[in-house]
Amino acid sequence: FDVLRKKTTEQPFTGTLLYNKDKGNYVCAGCGNELFSDEMKFDAHCGWPSFDNEIAGGRIKKITDTSYGMQRTEIICAKCGGHLGHIFNDGPTKTGLRYCVNSASLNFVPIVNTSTKENRIKYDTITLGGGCFWCVEAVYEMLNGVVSVESGFSGGLKVNPTYQQVCMGNTGHAEVIQIVYDSNKLTLEEILKVFFTVHDPTTLNRQGADEGEQYRSIILYRNKSQYKIATDVIHDLNKQKVYDNPVVTKVEPFIQFYKAEDYHQDYYNSNKEKPYCKMVIQPKLEKFEKYFKDRIKAKKAN
Repeated sequence: FDVLRKKTTEQPFTGTLLYNKDKGNYVCAGCGNELFSDEMKFDAHCGWPSFDNEIAGGRIKKITDTSYGMQRTEIICAKCGGHLGHIFNDGPTKTGLRYCVNSASLNFVPIVNTSTKENRIKYDTITLGGGCFWCVEAVYEMLNGVVSVESGFSGGLKVNPTYQQVCMGNTGHAEVIQIVYDSNKLTLEEILKVFFTVHDPTTLNRQGADEGEQYRSIILYRNKSQYKIATDVIHDLNKQKVYDNPVVTKVEPFIQFYKAEDYHQDYYNSNKEKPYCKMVIQPKLEKFEKYFKDRIKAKKAN
């Protein structure tokens, strides 16, 4: 948050992506906007990830920065306005450019190509809200095929909301999780099957004791395919009368995702002994394990 929204700079040689050499794309940590590819990255020995070009399409905006008595060119995400770093004309490649970027401003989405098109790893993203994001995050972290899960806010109008603001219930945002998944291992239908199993989609703006618009059930789609799958699943649930009451889950277009504060990420695994985790999250995990035991990720060896 300090880097993306307050334009601070991380300490040199501390970023997690500084020495990354994997194949893939670097995306804005605030909104997922694709900014750079691995082919553009080089080691500038300056302490921050450096790139000699950007992915085409006007994804990065350049503005004049006169802070600290200097005149530099700041680069920001054109989609969400997040601060990325600065651009300099001292690059060693043909472009002559050096995009000097904070690791904290980026997420890395790996791409692994194999000899056949069918086996190529393909990642997709879906954003879901099913009550408290601590609960649904903990469930999807266990689902095989899920690459990453982040807790945050979406569906409202307020820019860069804080957890405290969302909890007041007047930002329009819902607590959501953003899931990146390998679509060769996991389908959106399977993701939604889990979604409709581990939360109650028939209670409006409420999950258990958590009440308010921020706890509404919502699916935020990115394309026509996701919209059709989501609406078809809901139609089938209502037609088959899976629940005693109609499904009230909203299906709305994705606009923006705001990542929640760091202490919300991987909350359950960091706070298993707290009463909320034991009484609210743990039963959801047990339900997931009961109905989807064949889809649980293999535990990593120590």
